[in-house]
Amino acid sequence: MRDDRPNIIVEKTFCFSLDIIDFCDLLDDEKKYNLSKQLFRSGTSIGANVREAQNAQSKADFIHKMKIAAKEADETMYWIKLCNLSKSYPTNNELAVELASIINVLSKIISTTKNN
Repeated sequence: MRDDRPNIIVEKTFCFSLDIIDFCDLLDDEKKYNLSKQLFRSGTSIGANVREAQNAQSKADFIHKMKIAAKEADETMYWIKLCNLSKSYPTNNELAVELASIINVLSKIISTTKNN
């Protein structure tokens, strides 16, 4: 059952996806296509899975979809850190900061849902 009230994690992950798209465009401009594709897939998948969780069929299904979002967030952090620590790639520290916030919110949602 869908609840269309404002939802912070849905909004945060959607805005993060837009930021990922912009950063991947920059990576493409720098001809860093392989990493760009990986980052694009994992970075936009976070929001897609969070959005999908809003239509979960059960509590267990909701938790499962949010855990997938958390795994995608962890993978995305890996790609962002590679960019930020590589000498030949553009950096974006703001993405890492925003993603850390998203990971914290996802962790809290998962643990709270499990305990209720």
